[in-house]
Amino acid sequence: MVIETDAAHTPGGLAQPSVSGPAGSLKGPLAFAIACFLIWGLAYGLLDVLNKHFQETLSISQADSAWLQIAYFGAYLLLSIPAGMLLHARGYKFGIVSGLAVTAIGALLFIPAAGAGAFLPFVGSMFVLAAGLCILETSADTYVNVLGDPAKASQRLNLAQSFNALGVFFGPLIGGTVFFSPTTTQALGGATRSIQIVYGLIAVGVILFALAVWRARLPETGLSDHGSAEGDVPALPLSKQPHFVAGVITQALYIGAQVGIGAYFINLVTHNWQGLTSQQGAFMLSLAAIGYLVGRFFATALLLKIRPRALLTAYGLINVVLTLVVAAGINIVSPVALIAVFFFMSTMFATIFALGTTGLGAATKRASSLMVMAIGGGVLLPWPMGRIADLYGANVAFLMPAVCFAVVAWYGWKGAGLGLKAEAK
Repeated sequence: MVIETDAAHTPGGLAQPSVSGPAGSLKGPLAFAIACFLIWGLAYGLLDVLNKHFQETLSISQADSAWLQIAYFGAYLLLSIPAGMLLHARGYKFGIVSGLAVTAIGALLFIPAAGAGAFLPFVGSMFVLAAGLCILETSADTYVNVLGDPAKASQRLNLAQSFNALGVFFGPLIGGTVFFSPTTTQALGGATRSIQIVYGLIAVGVILFALAVWRARLPETGLSDHGSAEGDVPALPLSKQPHFVAGVITQALYIGAQVGIGAYFINLVTHNWQGLTSQQGAFMLSLAAIGYLVGRFFATALLLKIRPRALLTAYGLINVVLTLVVAAGINIVSPVALIAVFFFMSTMFATIFALGTTGLGAATKRASSLMVMAIGGGVLLPWPMGRIADLYGANVAFLMPAVCFAVVAWYGWKGAGLGLKAEAK
């Protein structure tokens, strides 16, 4: 699963001209920035596999395993604004290297956590790792957005997000191969040793990449001044812009649904597909990630002909139906429906983001930063979904994402137009 961050925001209020110059001179810095997307995609792809792995190896409930997701997205909720302040004060290169350094520390903490053989140290390690990813994402997202012609920013972001999705695809493949294969686990020295090796290698790779970034020449710049003229300030404060307020709420609920779905994906498919192992469930999660990636490109093409609000409404309604099919617990059918959910989730973050920040003029920068904070909505659903799954079965828990997708559909239908003039809708 891919948590997308539209980088059309300015953490810390950066407002300098964007980088310009020969395209060739920007390819190196752009490549370094895009590589960061692969790193946090891989880290997130492993997260949902660990959820199921710890249920089996540490004998914890589905609700308790949700603390991994809470730690991960809680870091985003708490640190998005400080990360923006760091970026503003020290620049892109320092922000990227700092994010990589903290990420490496978080990965290294998995080594003693695995040795302790308890769940709580893993939760703490995940929070530190996610704190690094939050700093990294804030820096790299914004850097990709400004690194070149502003008119082509969306193309650069789409390219970068594709690498993010690629990382999410490889995460479950690696996790499934290492954590759910008795042969591989035994060859690595057991379940504890396998976690230590995987996260130790991640730490080494991140450190080497951080050193390469530190030695690289990365031009410092701020966002181009999009709509920041004083006369472009909206008449009302953000708290009185109903389409924005509704957008932030919708975004938080959508992210909550996306995270909850990923957290219990393996539980659901193994429960509703007779004979399916946890390893095969992890591989199916990779298949769902491919559907998400393909869905992004498909939606991009559709948006050339279909209004964003109409597409968001349609995709929201489709996912309501699909999650209800998942909740019905139909053998094989429910897992297939769950995979399809990923395809229709693909455009939701970016579309809600764009619709929610429409018509805000100079306040767009601050509004965008607050919209990014809505990623913290990932803490909302995992624990209650896990509790419902423990009491009534994994299928019933998917009624919660169905409600969230209904809100997404409403936002496309009505919410995104609240308070806007007819010509702006």
